[in-house]
Formats: sequence, C-alpha cells, structure tokens
Amino acid sequence: RKIIFEKQWFYLDNAIGHTYGTTFEVTNGGNLQPKREVEEATPETKEAGTDNRNIVDDGKSQKLTHDDIKALKDKGIKGQEIVQQLIENSTTFRDKTEFAQDKYIKKKKKKYEAVITIVKPSTRILSTMYYAREPGKINHLRYDTLAQMLTLGNIRAGNKMIVMETCAGLVLGAVMERMGGYGSIIQMYPGGGPVRAATSCFGFPKLFFDNLHEFPLSKVDSLLSGTFSTETLPSEPEDNTLVEEESNGLTEEKQISLRETEEESTSETAMEINQTEEQDTMDINAEDAEFKENKEKENKDNVREKQRKQWEKRKKLIETAALLREKNADGLIVASKFHPTPLLLTLLEFVAPSRPFVVYCQYKEPLLECYTKLRERGGVINLKLSETWLRNYQVLPDRSHPKLTMSGGGGYLLSGITVVLDKGKSDPTDLEALKMEEPSSKRCKVQDLHC
Repeated sequence: RKIIFEKQWFYLDNAIGHTYGTTFEVTNGGNLQPKREVEEATPETKEAGTDNRNIVDDGKSQKLTHDDIKALKDKGIKGQEIVQQLIENSTTFRDKTEFAQDKYIKKKKKKYEAVITIVKPSTRILSTMYYAREPGKINHLRYDTLAQMLTLGNIRAGNKMIVMETCAGLVLGAVMERMGGYGSIIQMYPGGGPVRAATSCFGFPKLFFDNLHEFPLSKVDSLLSGTFSTETLPSEPEDNTLVEEESNGLTEEKQISLRETEEESTSETAMEINQTEEQDTMDINAEDAEFKENKEKENKDNVREKQRKQWEKRKKLIETAALLREKNADGLIVASKFHPTPLLLTLLEFVAPSRPFVVYCQYKEPLLECYTKLRERGGVINLKLSETWLRNYQVLPDRSHPKLTMSGGGGYLLSGITVVLDKGKSDPTDLEALKMEEPSSKRCKVQDLHC
C-alpha cells in the first residue's frame, strides 16, 4: 500500500529483506532503491561572508522560479543536482556566513532530496514521535519521564509487573521491551478491551505476547472481595446442545422437504399439462435448498468460532485472576487519564512488600492528594513527588547552544516502595495512645535535643 510520510509517498515493497538502518532513495513511481555510498561533491563554501547583517530576505535572491524547479524534477534530475543549481543561482549564498551556508544546504536537501532511512522501532523513537506528533494520545508523557518511570519501577527481565495505562500502549511496549520476553506482565484496562496501538508498532515476536495477561478494572473489586466469578465455560454440554440444535434443524428441513413434496404431488395431480414448468421449479427449489444448507453451515461455523474465542478469553481471565490472587507482583506502573488515588490504593493490594511503584500524571494536584492518602494509609516508604526538566542542546562544532524552543513540562511522577501494612499501627487513635504512654523523661530529652 502507499505510505505517505513528510509529504513523500512511496511503496515499501523493495525494502523487504534489507537490514534496519538502510538508506533508500525514492525514485519515480514511489519505488525505493538502496542509496549508493558515493562521496558527495561538496559545494565550494570557502567564500563566506563575515556576517549576515546586509542580507535582506525579500524573495528575490533566487533566480530559479518554482516552474524551473518543477521542470528539473520532471526531467528526472536528482535532488542533489537540484540543490547544487539552487546554490549556484542564489545571489546571496556567497555573502552568508559558513554556518548560514551549511544551514541553507541542509534545509534544501531536506526539501528536494527524497532520502528515507528505515530504523528499528524502539521506545525512544516511538515516544519521541508520539510526543512530537500526537501528545494527547499518550497524556503528554515525555520520553525522559518515561525513562525515569522504567528506572524507578525497577523494570527488568523475570519480573511480574502490573501495568495500568491509557497511553495507547506506549508504556506497556516500553515495559515489554525492557523485560525482553522474560517474566509476566498483567495489563489492567478500562472499558471493553485493552488498547495497544503503540505496542503493535514495536514489532515484538510472538514470544513476548505469551506472557502478557490482561484483566478488566471493573472486576478488581470483586476479585479483592472474593466474589469474582466468570460465566460458565463452554464445555461438552454446550457442544451437545449444538448437536441437538443441528439435529432439530435437520428434522425441520426434512419436514419442510416433505411438505414441499406433498405440495408438488398435489400440484402434479391437479395440473398434469405443465410438466416442463414443474421441472424448472424443482431445480430452483433444489438450488435454494443447497444455498440454505451452505448458509446454515457457515452460521454454525461462525457460532463455533465465536464460542471458541469466548472460551479462550474466559480461560485467560481465570489465569490472570489466579496470578493476581497471589499478591506477589514485583512492581506497579500507573499512567492513565483517570484519577490516580483510587487506582493506586486498589492495585497496591496485589503488590508484594519491598517492591517499587510509580504513578504518572500530567498535573500535580491529583498526585498531591494521592501522596497524602498514602501517608494516612501507611504501608509505603520513600514517597517522592518529582517533576523532570528537559532542555535540548544543539551540539555542533563552534555552535553548541541550547535550542530556542523548549518543552514546558513533562508531567509529574509519584514513586515509592511498599512495605508490610500493619493495620493496628496505621490507626491514628492508636498512634495518639502510644504518644500518651511515652515516658515524660524521654519526651524531655527529645525537646532538649531540638533546642
């Protein structure tokens, strides 16, 4: 199919079989051809001005018009030659500084040279792409914030992770890439099913998905309360009912055919003259019967396939519920558009003690509320609420500097470590009682130390 990217359209048929990192040229007809490694004839940029103060951008410095450039393209002249002609026909190119000349050449190459490099998908590339193009789909999760989430969550091979995200599957894909197919991941999802648009872009092998489980958020409360149950799994009784339905269908067909034959016999006795017409109707009825049989077979096959998928889904749901009941997850990652407090307080029940958890939110206020609730509840230590600050730098010879445009914010992270929750000590009334029982001499020593 036709791929449209950065105002270029092409077909990827010729790219199959090449290694990642191969650079292609887009030829006529949108076909890709591997670019030959030819030393580019560098334009003579020795003549350069001292500064650009006398250059006026009035649009008259380029002698080649838009029609001339279009004519060059129609002739089949490559982009490199077009760039060279643009340089030669520019009246202000020689007066520009060396840096400005490089910038001009780079800009024109990007516009006229149809060169494409196919790179292997990774977390860094996909997160950068999503943040630049569609940040709303990933809740404005910046790539450096995602990197901190993976580090604070101690994501590694062999872990048993719980992931709750509404970032189009980007966080899930990042966790799967870091774990490398070893360990198990339980994805909690809202609604009818999980969204994994970004996860599919990673190109993971089937092995990675074998240990990926999913569980709906709507059934978490019933799982914790012990009332969780799935519908009865389709087994032999349902298959028997299918057979009975089939037999009933056949008997009905026989009855219909018997009625048809009776009607035909009566019609033959009544109208013996039109034998040819009766034979035509018999053929039509036979064709209709075959069509009905084929249609019924297709419907039955569809029903069986649907029941098989439902059975597999329920089986996976029971397996995931068994994994969650163990309550020994090695970590928890939350990055969703929902309020983090109820999510975190509920999902922490499935995490083992001395394990990390990370919560991402685009705004600070929900995480502040979550922080105070966790402090009141107890069972966590090393709580930290942080915001990352990112500044991009251009690193080039003699012109390294921060870029003018900078990201305003990359969201906030709340991280911590779970510990065994002692419900007796977490009660505030018990804490006050303990303070009252403390000896007075000990309190005096503490006061002296503060002084």
